[in-house]
Amino acid sequence: MFEMVIPAFIVGGLICVVGQLLMDLTKPAFTPAHVLVTFVTGGAVLGALGWYAPLVKIGGAGATVPLSGFGYSLAKGAMEAVGKKGVMGAFYGGIEATAVGIASAILFGYLVSVTFNPKG
Repeated sequence: MFEMVIPAFIVGGLICVVGQLLMDLTKPAFTPAHVLVTFVTGGAVLGALGWYAPLVKIGGAGATVPLSGFGYSLAKGAMEAVGKKGVMGAFYGGIEATAVGIASAILFGYLVSVTFNPKG
C-alpha cells in the first residue's frame, strides 16, 4: 500500500510547491486565480501532448486531484470523445469526463453557502 501512497504525496506536493512558488515569487501580479487558470490550462496542454499521463502513472491521485489533473481530465475526455464521435466530441467530451467533479463542486458549494453565514 505504501508503495503507491508515497509517490502520490511526492507528486502532489511538488505540484503544490510550484503553485506556492508562483504566488510567492510573483507577488502581487500572480494571484490564486492566476494559479488556478495556469494549472488547469497547463494540465490540459500537457495532457494533450501526452506528457501528463506518465505523471499520473507515477503519482496516481497526487497528479489527478490537483487543478492540473482537472485540466488533464478535460483534455483526455475531449480527445477520447473525438476518437469515438468525431469533431463534435471535442465540444462535450471534456465536460462528460469531468461531470462528477463539476457536479460535486456545485452541490457542496451550495450546501456550504446555505449552511454558514458570512462574517462581515
